[in-house]
Amino acid sequence: MPELPEVETTRRGIEPYAVGRRIVRLAVHEPRLRWPVAKGMPRQVAGQRILATGRRGKYLLFDLDSGTLLLHLGMSGSLRVLPTATARTLHDHVELVLDSGQSLRFNDPRRFGSLHYTNRPVHEHPLLIGLAPEPFDRRFNADYLWSVTRRRRVAIKQLLMNSHLVVGVGNIYANEALFRARIRPQRQARRLTRAEAARLVRAVRAVLRAAIRVGGTTLRDYVGADGAAGYFRQKLFVYERAAQPCRICRAKLRHLNQGQRSSYYCPTCQK
Repeated sequence: MPELPEVETTRRGIEPYAVGRRIVRLAVHEPRLRWPVAKGMPRQVAGQRILATGRRGKYLLFDLDSGTLLLHLGMSGSLRVLPTATARTLHDHVELVLDSGQSLRFNDPRRFGSLHYTNRPVHEHPLLIGLAPEPFDRRFNADYLWSVTRRRRVAIKQLLMNSHLVVGVGNIYANEALFRARIRPQRQARRLTRAEAARLVRAVRAVLRAAIRVGGTTLRDYVGADGAAGYFRQKLFVYERAAQPCRICRAKLRHLNQGQRSSYYCPTCQK
């Protein structure tokens, strides 16, 4: 599933082609996404100019003359920049046709993605209003993380993936951040010390920045705006490396299931 680095990589990839361009039309080839694409959306956005691109959590944002488009890539989606004349493929469900002769084409085999439009302040949208601070936000700091963990018996990895506490830290990067912070994924959140909370905040940011630099992580479906795979998989320390030697201490890495998600850790490096 595309996580924060993949969404941010996509945003950076499409920005040079999108900003300043006018939307000739919104072509909806398959409206049955996670939520049906509103029938009136093509009429609402046609003729508007894209003023800026943004991201909130795992949502891509397109600031228009009089509103905002919100796109979620879902579990297997990608948004690519292609010449408008390029033949559609099976799962190309939606495309923004631009006045440059290029299109932003959304491909989503599982149809778990979604597209929304609002002409109200975007932070008031129901899908965004309850989201927690971004990992790179100054509000996400050691004091914040330590305070929200105090009474929580939930495992720290599951807390990191709770978008009501911090957004965008999905399964891959939660595993990798906990390894860097030397904390086992099954530790109760309330057992973290203040020093460990500070270490974990730094680790989350470091992992996400490193992933963004190399275009995110491609495990199966994800590609960036240019169709290229993300290369962070080659830099993973623990994720999907069960029974392999730890890159630091050579101990055999372990696997466990937490909340129907796979967790990986080093029994020596992480406590």
